[in-house]
Amino acid sequence: MDLLQVNDLKTYFFTEAGVVKAVDGITFNVEKGCTVGLVGESGSGKSVTAQSVLRIVPRPGKIIGGKIFFNGEDILSKKEDEMRSYRGKKISLIFQDPTSSLNPVFTIGSQLTEIVSQHKGVKKSDAAEEVIKALSLVRLPDPEEALNRYPHQFSGGMKQRICIARALLLNPELLFADEPTTNLDVTIQAQIINLLMELQKNIGLTLVMITHDMGIVTQMCKCVVVLYAGNVMEIGSIEQIFQMPHPYTEALLKAVPRLDQTRKLVSIPGNIPNLINPPSGCRFHPRCQYAIDRCKDEIPPLIDVGDGHMISCHRWRELNGG
Repeated sequence: MDLLQVNDLKTYFFTEAGVVKAVDGITFNVEKGCTVGLVGESGSGKSVTAQSVLRIVPRPGKIIGGKIFFNGEDILSKKEDEMRSYRGKKISLIFQDPTSSLNPVFTIGSQLTEIVSQHKGVKKSDAAEEVIKALSLVRLPDPEEALNRYPHQFSGGMKQRICIARALLLNPELLFADEPTTNLDVTIQAQIINLLMELQKNIGLTLVMITHDMGIVTQMCKCVVVLYAGNVMEIGSIEQIFQMPHPYTEALLKAVPRLDQTRKLVSIPGNIPNLINPPSGCRFHPRCQYAIDRCKDEIPPLIDVGDGHMISCHRWRELNGG
């Protein structure tokens, strides 16, 4: 059963320089209890997609088209006061930078108990107990003592654990994790990834992992949605995207170091295009080694090539012997 359905979502930013088509017709589903990877380079539309689902797109951004269904209910038709009951309670988000998402002038206790008090209408003492349980769940040392400390008194990894606890305080059904290991050293990254995997398994959380790191995706995710320049390039299982990848997914995989192979890493030439004036046809064609004239002229539709594997590429069948 699909918990989240995103259909032809378009979120644009209306700037003085022009209209930035950050998310331009994205479609994908998230199955209940599943871990889905939302993958792509910086600027591909991953974070804006999550913000659109929560309806917290910063100005001058605006959702201009498409549908978002959560448990069969149309989120985009909800009034703002109705959306407040969704944020945190039903859908939550772990922000990319824990330092900037925690208020430096308030203690951890005051920040987290406020959330519980506001949403559940309980006394502060009861709210504090729930916060301590959440901090214990993410294995923060001395959670009772942590309530009286300020964000700057914690390391980056501990702050990220606090942010994960905050996101889980109201027992959401769906959690977006937006690059939760960025700016953390490798050892702490592994701890945070293992923690998220453990939480997903133990409490049956539906998790959308936003990342550019294909290594994290292979470790955590069952299904992958590959974004490029505001478009969906590929949707498939881990096995499908490794065995018969879209040319862009293939390029991402070739740029990832492997311990089991000795090979030269290949970077993707060029940069993500300007989304005010995106390329014609397939948006990846200026950087694609397989591009032909048709790729420049026609936008490839996202089609099912078998077993739920979705591909947006004119040449995919030819390249995969189909």
